[in-house]
Amino acid sequence: MTKLPITRRSIVLWVAATLPVTLSAKVEFKSEILPILETKCLKCHSAPHEEGGKLVKPKAELRLDAAWAMLKGGESKRPAVVAKEVAKSYLFEVLTLPKDDDMFMPPKGDPVTADEMAKIKTWIEEGADFGGWEGNIAGKPADPAAAGKVAQKVREHDVLYKALAEGLQPASAEALKKAKNAGAQVSALMVNSPLLRVDFLTGVSRCDDGSIQNLLVLKDNVVHLDLARTAVTDAALKTVVQFPRLTRLDLRKTKVTDKGVEQLGALKHLTYVNLYGTEVTDASLATLAGIKTLRNIYLWETKATDAGVAKLKAALPQAEIVHNVVIAAPEGAAQEDTQGKRKKNNK
Repeated sequence: MTKLPITRRSIVLWVAATLPVTLSAKVEFKSEILPILETKCLKCHSAPHEEGGKLVKPKAELRLDAAWAMLKGGESKRPAVVAKEVAKSYLFEVLTLPKDDDMFMPPKGDPVTADEMAKIKTWIEEGADFGGWEGNIAGKPADPAAAGKVAQKVREHDVLYKALAEGLQPASAEALKKAKNAGAQVSALMVNSPLLRVDFLTGVSRCDDGSIQNLLVLKDNVVHLDLARTAVTDAALKTVVQFPRLTRLDLRKTKVTDKGVEQLGALKHLTYVNLYGTEVTDASLATLAGIKTLRNIYLWETKATDAGVAKLKAALPQAEIVHNVVIAAPEGAAQEDTQGKRKKNNK
């Protein structure tokens, strides 16, 4: 049985500057922030406890029921909040991701509202003062000061995005307007980042090769491009390869063929490509084998053969390649669906 790769899509839906402005009075944690966490977060992110005769542990090892736990963070090794640093606060990041993102929180129930997010943002910017609130001290380390000094794991994609953003100016309002008028949804990759994510999820049937031409005004800023289920063809990729910072390209269920994929070798930073449900063959795999930056490749329901995939794996030993395999995942674990997109087991 083959275990599918878990890929985190680190992107933010709202640019912090677009959030509503809160009142000038300092935001109080206990009366304004804690109620939000209790309603939207603590069901899944509290200390281990027994429920229905079973031990329930905090998801992703992240607890939000204590001040020390928020400063420590969970399995991501990133603090949930970093005083005065919104962009470094993991809680803010996952709450502001697009709703269709794997890591969007909360995955169930009502999302955090714009007003609630503005309060959280302001509270962090003001210094993330808990006002004496400690929360659940169960599991608190002997040296609480160390809880907020967890060593940060350097991730390959974080290093890449930092390098790609260096010296890059944000896209102009005029360019953003042109792209949106073409039916694209455009969002910042991260808070205060000039890097952009673009998709056509609300108008896939209206997106064609001409629509991609209208994105050229954003070509320097786009790093994630989702064209899944649109009407684009190989001709669109002639435009796509002009995006110098593109790292992720989703072509699921499109009319793209080997002729189009052949052009992708021009993308110097491509780490992810999804070709699920396309007509590509082993000829495309030969092209992909030459893109040494690739780390995730989805070939489910294509004409690629087992032999071709074996050669691709040999050429790209660091890449996770999903082909026609039987999928099995342990109960309760995050899984990949047949379209190569991560989904959660909500049991």
